[in-house]
Amino acid sequence: MNILFIDTTDPYLWDTLTSSGHNCTLDDTRSREEIMRDMHLYDGFIIRSRFKIDKEFIDSCTRLRFIARVGAGLENIDCEYAASRGIKLISAPEGNRQAVGEHAVGMLLSLMRRILIADSEVRHGRWIREGNRGYEIQGRTIGIIGYGNMGGSFARCVSGFRPAEVLAYDIKEGDYSDSYARCASMEELYEKADVISLHVPLTELTRGMINEEFWKGFKKPIYFINTARGACCDTAALVNAIEKGIVTGAALDVLEYEKSSFENFFDGEKMPAAFEYLISSPRVVLTPHIGGWTHEANHKMACAIIDKIAALEA
Repeated sequence: MNILFIDTTDPYLWDTLTSSGHNCTLDDTRSREEIMRDMHLYDGFIIRSRFKIDKEFIDSCTRLRFIARVGAGLENIDCEYAASRGIKLISAPEGNRQAVGEHAVGMLLSLMRRILIADSEVRHGRWIREGNRGYEIQGRTIGIIGYGNMGGSFARCVSGFRPAEVLAYDIKEGDYSDSYARCASMEELYEKADVISLHVPLTELTRGMINEEFWKGFKKPIYFINTARGACCDTAALVNAIEKGIVTGAALDVLEYEKSSFENFFDGEKMPAAFEYLISSPRVVLTPHIGGWTHEANHKMACAIIDKIAALEA
């Protein structure tokens, strides 16, 4: 097949596809409009998050067989329209799920053990032990919202700390309990959870789901982790929950303000007041959407894409 790389990826992906006989082309600098003029030449393309793949873009792809995203989420692609055109959608959540699970645990430890605060104090010559007495994960009830690749990975990663219980809530029907988590209702998470970790894709159902109404249900203060998508969480509502003591601490790898390409945000614009609060609060840990951003994940995602493209020809 003729395959276009719209983004750079792990070299293993390019090398394996070309050695398998595919004709690969890299076009990671031209504009979306310029690329669209040549899309009739390609049977498939590989992208990360460079720009949105909408109906207009898909209509320029007259011979397209597949769209492969080197990542987990497909919210930048008009999946319904692509499927109506018979185009196969490929993603690689199994490739970076371990990285996301580990990162969520690391962020939780940073909150509960006050690691970033203590580090800053030591660097500024302050040796404060009692003020940095933390809490343990062991014996806590962990609530997971969204129990797919990422939620399941977090459950496995946190299991070594021997939490009291791991409860998983998902909109999918059926019993998805496993060795690491028990299927639970949202009401049970509201009642029992000490920690809530969000692992849902961004859809019309999940956009803004962490809102003022969401926080009203919790019976005790919680730690909140979001390694999913920033747009799932209303930042102003989260800030309000922190100020009210509903949220003891928040760990955010993703932000509502991210651009769709997951690169820079604000671009000289005035920062929203809610974000100003987050960056000044000692009860908040922030990272720049690097939960799934490891060297190992990069390679594993390439392997997953290769296998799924090969399956198209089987």
